[in-house]
Amino acid sequence: MRLSVVILAAGQGKRMRSALPKVLHRLGGKPLLEHAYRAARDLRPEQVYVVYGHGGEQVRDALGYLGAQWIEQDPQLGTGHAVAQALPFIESGMDAGDTVLVLYGDVPLMTPETLERVVMASGGGCLSLLTVELPDPSGYGRIVRNAAGHVQRIVEDRDASQVERAIGEVNTGMMAVSASHLKRWVARLENQNAQGEYYLTDVIAMAVADGIAVEPVSPASVFEVMGVNDRVQLAELERRYQRCQAEQLMRQGVTLLDPARFDLRGELQTGQDVVIDVNVVLEGRVRLGDRVTIGPNNWIRDADIGDDASILPNCVIEGAEIGRGARVGPFSRLRPETRLAEEVHIGNFVEVKKSGVMSGTKINHLSYIGDTEVGRDTNIGAGTITCNYDGANKHKTVIGDRVFIGSDTQLIAPVKIGDGATIGAGTTLTRDAPPGQLTVGRARQTTIAGWERPKKKR
Repeated sequence: MRLSVVILAAGQGKRMRSALPKVLHRLGGKPLLEHAYRAARDLRPEQVYVVYGHGGEQVRDALGYLGAQWIEQDPQLGTGHAVAQALPFIESGMDAGDTVLVLYGDVPLMTPETLERVVMASGGGCLSLLTVELPDPSGYGRIVRNAAGHVQRIVEDRDASQVERAIGEVNTGMMAVSASHLKRWVARLENQNAQGEYYLTDVIAMAVADGIAVEPVSPASVFEVMGVNDRVQLAELERRYQRCQAEQLMRQGVTLLDPARFDLRGELQTGQDVVIDVNVVLEGRVRLGDRVTIGPNNWIRDADIGDDASILPNCVIEGAEIGRGARVGPFSRLRPETRLAEEVHIGNFVEVKKSGVMSGTKINHLSYIGDTEVGRDTNIGAGTITCNYDGANKHKTVIGDRVFIGSDTQLIAPVKIGDGATIGAGTTLTRDAPPGQLTVGRARQTTIAGWERPKKKR
């Protein structure tokens, strides 16, 4: 049995009150639509079709990397009309008996395991339907069953009677059925309802009338089928998503000192005995080696942190490689293309950008190192800055091994400091400093006798 997936993503999302299309709002660092797409791709379908409408070009431009086939719905005349736009593309590449799975781009927490059960339940010519019991079903289409408990039809909330609104079992909108059945039923849809739209849910009654069994499937968790209609729901699902990720990491051996105050908005690879303190946000792709400790209030994006490294509190790290046993922070910033070797110390209020720092080197206080290569076992004193930008171009600084740079030093790039050199505190270095020697470049100190500070006139 071959499978095609149709994701409906044409809704405007008025309740989001945003210029951004609803399916581009982010959960866990990814757009809502990307979550649905990834769950669908895990089923290995022949193709995933995304039916888009409001903000269409914006959606396609933002998520063109997904590999979906994009189909525009214009105008938007309901879910049945949306599926009708995809059917000609599906029929060109599938046999009539192959299966179509319909999903929604604003339902981000659906798991591949549940979707697999929905697809399997549609075997043998059935229509499988994902349903769920809700304590408050307001706003959802109700599942109407007969006396024998078989599904007969779905009635939308706005079209339901008082008796029907009391039903707790609701339709999630997700279903799987053969392409031939779907084509036949969608062609017969009518828009005689309060909204004047073509409801995909009307195919349930058609299936029953044609003697096709409707097989309901329940998700493992109600959160799997919760859609996002406003920012309150988005925030609720974000917390659920983060809790699930935190639990998975803890089962893998990561210590989270407070799982409720941890956010993973990307992909994380961890070694053994990793400890992460509170209010840590990880984005992009992050790798943490064995025995890494991350202190509180850190933001880390696209970083590789080696074994036994420590990130002290309140650091910002992006696009950096941090070696074994290195120590960073507190209050440090590592910008993209920073490479720290083993046992490097980067201290409080130090910023490093596009620089390599070799093993054993210490930059402990109030310094800026940019476009620089620093050797081994070098000590850079407090207040040292590399003046790498002349207003038009960036220039490189090279600092050798075992160099000692005194506090409050400015290195005017391009400049090179030889191995074993010492730079006196307060130096402004404008030429290369030779290895093994002391270089000092200061203004001569002068005391002016009898000078008085200016005073305001009374």
